[in-house]
Amino acid sequence: MPPPPRWLRRIVLAPLVILFALVLLTTLPVWLLLAAAASPLVPGRLRPLRVIWLGTVYVVWDAVALITMFALWVGSGFGWKVRSPGFQRAHYVLTGAFLRFLFAQARWTLKLRLDIAGSDPDTAQPGRPELVVCRHAGPGDSFVLVHALVNWFDREPRIVLKDSLQWDPAVDVMLNRLPNRFIAPQRDPEGLEKLVGNLAVGLDENDAFVIFPEGGNFTPRRRIRAIELLRSRGLYRMAAKAEKMRNVLAPRPGGLLAAMDAAPDAGVIFVAHTGLDRMLTVSDVWRELPMDKQITMRFWSVPPEEVPSGREQRIEWLYDWWAKIDAWIEENRPVVAAPPEPHLTTT
Repeated sequence: MPPPPRWLRRIVLAPLVILFALVLLTTLPVWLLLAAAASPLVPGRLRPLRVIWLGTVYVVWDAVALITMFALWVGSGFGWKVRSPGFQRAHYVLTGAFLRFLFAQARWTLKLRLDIAGSDPDTAQPGRPELVVCRHAGPGDSFVLVHALVNWFDREPRIVLKDSLQWDPAVDVMLNRLPNRFIAPQRDPEGLEKLVGNLAVGLDENDAFVIFPEGGNFTPRRRIRAIELLRSRGLYRMAAKAEKMRNVLAPRPGGLLAAMDAAPDAGVIFVAHTGLDRMLTVSDVWRELPMDKQITMRFWSVPPEEVPSGREQRIEWLYDWWAKIDAWIEENRPVVAAPPEPHLTTT
């Protein structure tokens, strides 16, 4: 669902979130008592209590972020210097701080763990821009990746995101002040590659251009649709490759190719992750709570000199990497315990 116009998001949605946070805080004891009373009636360890607490934390987090960014806007001369290097850096520092807090709450409330299973030696090294290419699966993987880039690798991300994420006021304000692009492929398919390419222009040594070439979270139905789309376009070789990949969608190369052309000196980092693969819908998220899960990530770094130069070679190269990511996911997917055998009684 596309977001409303910017003026409506700023004048109506943002103040409503702050007001909602105040209401939640003043009534929180009541909600916690109700959730505690309901917890014994709902399967899962204190599931309603955890959901109420984390939901309240997120709304308050959103409100505090909005208030802080309003103060930065005033301090920048009511927006006059908000895009200057100093204020841009301040927004990246703020992003890192808020993500650290959010993940600390997720670790405490949901027992969620984040682990780097491996990365190439130069992944975290500053000195060159990077194009970060990540699979898309599970709730919040954009948050997870940005948290890793900002707080672990000290990178300043530029992200290509769906425009629907602007429904979240804090995400909307923060990411629109930084060099990111919210896109609506269904409304502007022709201009998408140009927008993505423009975002990759002028990357410096600590920038990371982030793109999710699948275009959406993995689901089995979307996987089938992506393969059928390749066939309908006569791309039978790519469709055959995509059929062999069971855990990822066929990548759409256009945006990444445009970024490569715009930043020829950038390296490429491929990112795989697993741990939230079964949480594809709202009902899946509810079923899996409390999580008690580990998100495992793997980073592969490709230096600029190893990136193919021709368009067709780059597409083949991207599909080969996606097959490698698919195999890694298959090997590292959390083992789901089989249901217990039914207990038989004899009389």
